[in-house]
Amino acid sequence: MGKRGNGEGSVYPVRDRSGRVKGYRGAYFVHTAEGPKRRYVSGKTRKEVSEKLAKALSQRADGLIFEAGNLTVGEYLDRWLRDVEDTVRRSTFEGYGFAIHPHIKPALGRIKLKDLSPAHLRWFYRERLDSGLSAATVHKLHVVLHKALSQAVSDGLIPRNVASGMKLPKIHREEINPLTEEEARRFLEAARGDRLEALYVLALSTGMRMGELLALEWEDVDLERGLLRVRRTLTQANGSFILGETKTKKSRRTIRLTSGAAAALRAHLSRQLEEMERMGSLYEPGGLVFATETGTIINPSNLRNRSFKPLLKRAGLPPIRFHDLRHTCATLLLSKDINPKIVSEMLGHSSIAITLDIYSHLLPDMQEKAAKALEEALG
Repeated sequence: MGKRGNGEGSVYPVRDRSGRVKGYRGAYFVHTAEGPKRRYVSGKTRKEVSEKLAKALSQRADGLIFEAGNLTVGEYLDRWLRDVEDTVRRSTFEGYGFAIHPHIKPALGRIKLKDLSPAHLRWFYRERLDSGLSAATVHKLHVVLHKALSQAVSDGLIPRNVASGMKLPKIHREEINPLTEEEARRFLEAARGDRLEALYVLALSTGMRMGELLALEWEDVDLERGLLRVRRTLTQANGSFILGETKTKKSRRTIRLTSGAAAALRAHLSRQLEEMERMGSLYEPGGLVFATETGTIINPSNLRNRSFKPLLKRAGLPPIRFHDLRHTCATLLLSKDINPKIVSEMLGHSSIAITLDIYSHLLPDMQEKAAKALEEALG
């Protein structure tokens, strides 16, 4: 075999000091994280080396040769972040950065990418738990690592994703505290006449998330037909709140309004038009349904602390999270025997399994109702 072009492979004899051939060596190039590198195979005969070289070149063509060189985990993650910045939502990208910069890089950044092992990750997750992070946060760190390492596998830098198959700490689901039917009525009564009454009516009657409510625009509301479209949510970018994409594709949905919700929105629109007239040029028209008195985005923290918590106190209700209004909507619907599939679509869950997993334990009489229904059907 004669000498080939660079990167195509070549075989040449290896001679001893007297000039006699003592074996053969083959050379070829591979692309590594640090640029093209020459690699070698050797053997006693030209045929043996030619076969080894052919196999190596075939593996190179199939992406089975992995060359991360001296690239460290930290260096690779920096490069991966740059590559994905324009491919994901801004809030998602910032979440990746939060996982990598203060957590993953300080602990694993100096390890060579090719040397990273499952044992390193087990230690890292344990150390993060011991430092006070919740199991849910450790899961998020794992997701980011898994995504980045999957790309490294696709790029041919490493042979496998060491984050695959890891046993992660069990997440203890936060306790759900939905309002009862009577408490929900008390809450709405306390909100009557409030500047944001319509927001709370929608929260309880549609199950919309806070971010979805604060990103709702009038162009998404059809009061004549009694429909509302959820198309965006509030996200954070560079410390500011902006309107962004919904949490998942299934979160983009159309919800039918109750007559009470439609009436509350009409009253809210009249009040908003009065505010616009009163503020004049100081008002910043952005088309938001729920905005500050100057038309800007409502800060979620301000909504919770200055409006929602005082409203709970006024209604004589225990402190709950705003998200529990969403849980209240779901549990009230399920308790009225509304098909879980309909509830799942209304809430924008990615699958009905999520709906049932979250709420079935709150409705212990569902199995009893099912048994009675079977008795009636088969009796």
